[in-house]
Amino acid sequence: MTIVLTILVYFAALYLFSRIMTGRKANNETFFRGNRKSPWYMVAFGMVGASISGITFVSVPGMVMKMDMTYMQTCIGFIFGYFAIAFLLLPVYYRNNLTTIYSYLGNRLGRRSYKTGAWYFLLSKIIGASVRFYVVCIILQDYVFTNIGISFEITVVIMVALIWLYTRKGGIKTLVWTDTFQTTCLFGALILIIVNVASSLNMSLPEAFHAINDNSMSRIFVFDDPKSTQYFWKQFLSGIFIVIVMTGLDQDMMQKNLTCKSLREAQKDMCTYGFAFVPANALFLGLGILLVLLASKTDSPLPSSGDSLLPMFAATGYLGETVVILFTIGIVAASFSSADSALTALTTCFCVDVMEKADDEKLRRKTHVILCSIFVVFILLFKMVNSTSVIDAIYIICSYTYGPLLGLFAFAILCPRLRPMDKAVPYIAIASPIVCYATDYLTQMLWGYKFGYELLMLNGTLTFIGLLCSRYIQKAAYQTPS
Repeated sequence: MTIVLTILVYFAALYLFSRIMTGRKANNETFFRGNRKSPWYMVAFGMVGASISGITFVSVPGMVMKMDMTYMQTCIGFIFGYFAIAFLLLPVYYRNNLTTIYSYLGNRLGRRSYKTGAWYFLLSKIIGASVRFYVVCIILQDYVFTNIGISFEITVVIMVALIWLYTRKGGIKTLVWTDTFQTTCLFGALILIIVNVASSLNMSLPEAFHAINDNSMSRIFVFDDPKSTQYFWKQFLSGIFIVIVMTGLDQDMMQKNLTCKSLREAQKDMCTYGFAFVPANALFLGLGILLVLLASKTDSPLPSSGDSLLPMFAATGYLGETVVILFTIGIVAASFSSADSALTALTTCFCVDVMEKADDEKLRRKTHVILCSIFVVFILLFKMVNSTSVIDAIYIICSYTYGPLLGLFAFAILCPRLRPMDKAVPYIAIASPIVCYATDYLTQMLWGYKFGYELLMLNGTLTFIGLLCSRYIQKAAYQTPS
């Protein structure tokens, strides 16, 4: 009952916080753009928590069991990706005064390109967000709700309903402020868990740091095996493109940045929180090493899945009730801060891009409810088919679904004087992931090379080439005499 009570108290505080910050005069402009009055430093701090999500809280500590701390190579790439967004993409978005970033594709490439980008975002985001939220629901189910007779389906419905309740009115304006609260809770919980684990190992914090540094799992860089999925240049370049695509070309992440008062403030926000991911993920990975040391000290068998490493100690009461409460706060804060913004962005994209009714408040309210229901369905579907590490699953999915978005935006920005054959764009966007899948399969069969996160770059490149070819096919068709 400790975890149930913690969730209820946390949600009550979150709901009260959202009510105070949203006010009574919320409308579609408030829901979609936050009235463009958000302080950049509040957005930056809140975005750290929103970007981390429950996936990081659960999966990253356990990654040290199989790949040491090599995930930090990807995190280093993140920094350069955020700078690219700040100085390449944000100026475009602010110059066009966008509500959703996909309307830029309509201005530059054509109506079908616009709709293709919007639908790919809707598909990508609902899959990615449901995977992230699935982690929290399954952990709470395994450690809490099964014991009190509540089914997984009911757990999912309750959790999504709580998110709908505090986002339904203020939307993005609410999230700018609630994310700040949730990020504070997340990192407060993480640091206190590390302190408790170090104490269980009879170590001070400086001693824990040295124990992590001296451990073989603290290895970060891999330069000697180009075929490895942990090879530095694969991880580093993938980190850059993952950020560009999953943040810069993602309405969910960019919607909050577009609530800043000016481009300059949005750029300060982006650069500031871009640097935060290296120390943040270093803390999570360091915690993972400490947990492995604790398992060795207590002769506890390590779980088969890295995703179970932190819950095995933190959610079972092994480290005491205080850690159970901290773990619950941390994982709920991380998951709510990513799921609530995803549902808000999905609602915005559907109303503005698909239905093209940015001023219809009745449609916005109805869409928000329907998307919450679809979100529940996708979480249940993922539970049926999941068979790999959750964080890897998200990046694999994004490589296929975000790749066409990368190609579309790259073409729009890098080829300002060219327009593709607009009616061919949906077919190109569908063909690129299929060719990527076939390429990955054949390279494994013929040369034993398996694509990792760099699949995203291949997918985007194929889309870009397809758009370029369609441009010249269209030009040749116009020049052919009738």
